[in-house]
Amino acid sequence: MGILGAGHFGRFHALKVAKGLRTALAGICDTNAARAEQIGAEAGAPALSWEALLATSDAIVVATPAETHGRLAMQAIEAGKHVLVEKPMASSLAEADALADAARARGRVLQVGHLLRYSAEHEAIAARMGKPLYIEATRIAPFKPRGTDVSVILDLMIHDLDLVLSLVDSEIESVDALGAAVSSTHEDIANARVRFANGCVATITASRVSLKTERRMRVFSESGYLSADFVARRLTVIGRDQGIELPETGGFRLDEVAWEDHDVLEAEHAAFAAACLDGAPVIVDAAAGRRALAAAIAVSESMARSRRRAEESGLIFRK
Repeated sequence: MGILGAGHFGRFHALKVAKGLRTALAGICDTNAARAEQIGAEAGAPALSWEALLATSDAIVVATPAETHGRLAMQAIEAGKHVLVEKPMASSLAEADALADAARARGRVLQVGHLLRYSAEHEAIAARMGKPLYIEATRIAPFKPRGTDVSVILDLMIHDLDLVLSLVDSEIESVDALGAAVSSTHEDIANARVRFANGCVATITASRVSLKTERRMRVFSESGYLSADFVARRLTVIGRDQGIELPETGGFRLDEVAWEDHDVLEAEHAAFAAACLDGAPVIVDAAAGRRALAAAIAVSESMARSRRRAEESGLIFRK
């Protein structure tokens, strides 16, 4: 397996592949040759050109800047390689569709790096939640220069968009969003209200200019209420199936669950290896990646409309 991109995540990918039980690291490629050599020395693999990496690899991890994902993943697929591409999978829906078509035509695995799908928290929520009626998700963190080549929607919010989409079995009906650029040239804070065709509503907030790190989700469903604190790794469930009985609530019970952290990136790579070597189902396939991308684009477009309306009304001034 070859690693394309020797940045923050590229380094982690390289180390996981090098230590994988079913994978061998063929090499690392980056436009910064010194960085590729540095990570290669750490992981025990050579720094290679893009052409050499394709020639020596059966599969490629694309961990380059977001705007290059679609183009470089397509080059790898066209070269006959299996591909694990970081999120977002592409810059447009047309590019995402082209990737999916190319992988299907060549019989190659195309997996999208929505890491939270392999987490214990996702399993804990999915196992205990009934049909959701309302979801509230918050993901905020202090500012870091890494990731500011894209908006906070594609940097942070897309994690919760994908998580919500995996829980709600319905198409998106409408999106109403607001956001602003604070410390970068792209939006650093964003809030989106997503309505689904089945009546479920999700409110998602993301910020990368906060004073603290907070990751929470609340789910109101037909069977009860669920609250998850992802930082503390605690889940509180009010329902009827298990837990301590709550007096004077008509039979509702309180259940509190703590989950053990595990190596999510290792789980993602194990799933990718199984898909490539055994033909196992791809957990986060092109369809899932496209759905998350479509939701992120819908949020961005709604945000742009909100800004235009504010400018036209004189509430804000153009820079």
